[in-house]
Amino acid sequence: MNVREDSSSSSPPQPAPPPFPPSPTPEEEEEDIVMSEVHLGCPPNLSGPQISRFTFSLPPVEPVDRKYIDAFKDEATPTHQVASLDEDGDLVVTRRCRRSKDNYVVTIKHNITSSIPSVGLQVWRAELILADFVLHKMVASSEFNGIVAIELGAGTGLVGILLARVAKTIFLTDHGDEVVDNCADNVRLNSELFHSQASVHVRELDWKDSWPPKVVENFPSKKRHIWTSAEVEELQRASLIVAADVIYSDDLTNAFFSTLERLMMQRPEKVAYLALEKRYNFTLDDLNVVANGYSRFRSYLRDEGECNDLKSRSLPCFVGKRIDLTQIPQYVREYDRGNDVELWQIKYEKRKP
Repeated sequence: MNVREDSSSSSPPQPAPPPFPPSPTPEEEEEDIVMSEVHLGCPPNLSGPQISRFTFSLPPVEPVDRKYIDAFKDEATPTHQVASLDEDGDLVVTRRCRRSKDNYVVTIKHNITSSIPSVGLQVWRAELILADFVLHKMVASSEFNGIVAIELGAGTGLVGILLARVAKTIFLTDHGDEVVDNCADNVRLNSELFHSQASVHVRELDWKDSWPPKVVENFPSKKRHIWTSAEVEELQRASLIVAADVIYSDDLTNAFFSTLERLMMQRPEKVAYLALEKRYNFTLDDLNVVANGYSRFRSYLRDEGECNDLKSRSLPCFVGKRIDLTQIPQYVREYDRGNDVELWQIKYEKRKP
């Protein structure tokens, strides 16, 4: 994650700083500007939403049911395109890719940079890896056909948009009006890609709020992206949970697993797939460069044997299994997976009676 710092103007000499700078206040943290590695090479001074078209190159194999993915196909997409402006004057960034038998295009509105609370306005590397995994499942099996699914921390909504080709119902959830509104815009931009019976809902979900989500029905409300009781009931019938790049602070990680437990303790049995990137920082407590956010995430997971021991003590348990990314084809050619992104399958073992 790259932080862009504004250079300060010339000023009178100041006293020498202390050996270690003080920790930033919450207000100062909110002002930090970050850029996803996916957007490196884009001019960082571009302000406002931009448009990118992500091209997925599928292998020349016949899927289980081709009707679920044919709507992605864009035969007219050339191998090379030049960036241009749309009718509103926004930059259209068309990403270059290598042609294969089938190319499928998803249009995503996003920002080049954002503040930390608004990182959901950007496309992140873990999101693309999770998209690769979801698309591979769609190509190689019918596991996701006709299911109810929820994406936690959906951000731009890319993964949920892909799922809408095969799933019955998708709930794309995130927190904050700007992020949720942008996600809804992306759903509208790609609605022609969904299968005809798909229901796609973009909803506000704050992991720190009470559960279930607050519902609003039968009266006008200025609040958009609100839940109905029918939606909350269907949400609990979800069998698939997906999330990408939602692990970057301990408080958020704690809230994420609290929400995950609330969802996964409900029938039917659910499975979650989470993609994340290890991010290393120097800390005064460790006097070293460490990935504390990743360590907090791993502290929640046990292997199956450990969970059996915990069940004997009547404790709930998240069973984590790391997925070998070398077994997942890279359908999105315009990014580098790197060495610090992981994909995990997570299941939930309830307390033993």
